Amino acid sequence: MSASGRDCGPLPAPSPASGCAAVGSSDQGVDSKILNLATEVAESSDDKIPVLLLKLKEILEGPPLGSKELKKLKEDIYYYDLIQYCVLVLAQDYYHVPGSWYTAVQLAEVLSTACVGLDPKQEAEEFYSKVLPSAADSLILLARRLQTRFLKTAEEADKQDFLRYFHNVTDSLCWLLSGHVQLAQYVLQSDHLLQLLLTDDVETGAIMVSALLGILQVNRTLLFSVKEKNIRLILDELIYKLSATTNPVIGSTSIKVLLMMVESHPPTLRILCTSYIGLCPLLSKQWTGRGFDKELSQLLELLYAGSSEGVNKHRFYRAACLIQAAWRAHQTRKQMKNLPKVVTNLQRCFRAKREQEMQRQEKRREEEELKHQLRLRRHQALRQFRQRQLSLLEIVPASEMDKYLQEEKERSALLIQKVWHGHRQRRNFTQQKQALKEFKAAVIVQRAILKFLQRRRNLRTGILPWQGPKGLTDTRRLELRAKLDEYVKLHPVSQVSEERTNERHCQAQEMLGQYLMSRNLERKSEQRQEALLAQINTDIELLMNAPSLKEATKKDTEVFNSRCGPVAARARQSHNTLLQFTRGPWWKKLGDEFLDPEDMDFDLVL
Repeated sequence: MSASGRDCGPLPAPSPASGCAAVGSSDQGVDSKILNLATEVAESSDDKIPVLLLKLKEILEGPPLGSKELKKLKEDIYYYDLIQYCVLVLAQDYYHVPGSWYTAVQLAEVLSTACVGLDPKQEAEEFYSKVLPSAADSLILLARRLQTRFLKTAEEADKQDFLRYFHNVTDSLCWLLSGHVQLAQYVLQSDHLLQLLLTDDVETGAIMVSALLGILQVNRTLLFSVKEKNIRLILDELIYKLSATTNPVIGSTSIKVLLMMVESHPPTLRILCTSYIGLCPLLSKQWTGRGFDKELSQLLELLYAGSSEGVNKHRFYRAACLIQAAWRAHQTRKQMKNLPKVVTNLQRCFRAKREQEMQRQEKRREEEELKHQLRLRRHQALRQFRQRQLSLLEIVPASEMDKYLQEEKERSALLIQKVWHGHRQRRNFTQQKQALKEFKAAVIVQRAILKFLQRRRNLRTGILPWQGPKGLTDTRRLELRAKLDEYVKLHPVSQVSEERTNERHCQAQEMLGQYLMSRNLERKSEQRQEALLAQINTDIELLMNAPSLKEATKKDTEVFNSRCGPVAARARQSHNTLLQFTRGPWWKKLGDEFLDPEDMDFDLVL
């Protein structure tokens, strides 16, 4: 059977003769179980093939391990393309397959068992260059899918099942690599293996580090054929796990992997010493006394020996690279963790927007339906009205028809006039709206000016000279004049010179000034009394509103310790009043440029 036949899909039902010819052996025939199984696989549908391939497990368990019979069975399985079927079937979804993912795990064990110890005599190049790499990729991809489902599953029983399946698949991969050592280089450089290592989960991370240790134990010279880029990626993840977790399993296995890499690959020691400056303090501080001090001490000795050879030339640069690598790895993991949440939010927003759009369309349809119903009702009412008119016209006698028509014309004319007058008044009101607005503005300006003038008059009349008593009649004035003349006669005044008169005038002016100043002092004292009364009222109000001693806080006591609170409140009120006054229209501020905020009219401000 040719290689092209294996790549094209399902096989035709082989015959025993063709099976012998395919094996290329004339002395021994093909096992009937393998022949029948190949025939069933070729004739079955895709969903039944995984269950049929599980029969290979019973076939391979029959002969003893390492016998020629087992080797012959594996060659026949390969020549009848059953191994290729296992590789292809592992890539499908197992939710609808009988046995679900347990079937996939069993197929992975069958695939690794069938490939280990197989050395085909014919088409060996295709087996080593295509089939084995494809089998390794299928196992790694299956492990990734199981790891993803383990992380997404919420139920504890399902999580344990997926974790066990994941462990079995990694064991099958290690078993496959132990039988074909040359395949370890391909697996170690696979991007899918690195993606399996890039996980923050402790359980799957421990399993993957153990699998990595098993791969390195297969061939200790493996790292010499691996690119430095892949080695650095593996080291980044191992050191990140050592710094980010405290799990002893991960710590012990990671240190064993690093020790094996350093001992078997000297360039790894140079990379650790130059690129990871703080590795030694991290290992000695975090992992000392955890039960694996022997391996830890060996690794630290190697690291200290490598660092003492003068490889610290670019330590700052390497430290920055390490920080950047750790930060980028952390950011990548964070983005990967947040990706399901972002997708969920996006779906929720899309569904909400779609629901709103559907509601708007439904509301629009309802409005259109309502308008349509209103139009229909209007037409029906108009039709009924006209029908009533026609019925009334039939009742009206012929002699009164002219009178009825005249009354209809008058009612129609009145209706038309009413509509026209209403339209004209609305149009005139629209045109007069601006004039009304200007009239109101003029009234407001006049009111503001009158208030301003009244305030100015009040200021001018605040301090007035002494005036005599008002309301004296002529009779009273004559009586007072007579008394004054009589007093002058009884008390004649000696002649006073002009200088004496000027002196007395100055004295009178001084006395008047002293009186005015004393009156100002009295006013200030009255204002102080009013302020003290306001302060006392404020204190009384604070005491009335104060909480009890059990409920009082430090903030409540600050109100009684300082007078700044009421003063600040009053200042804030004055400031807000002034701001509102300055933001008001110009016609509300006429003449108030030098007005005290305490004396502002709040009606004008508001």
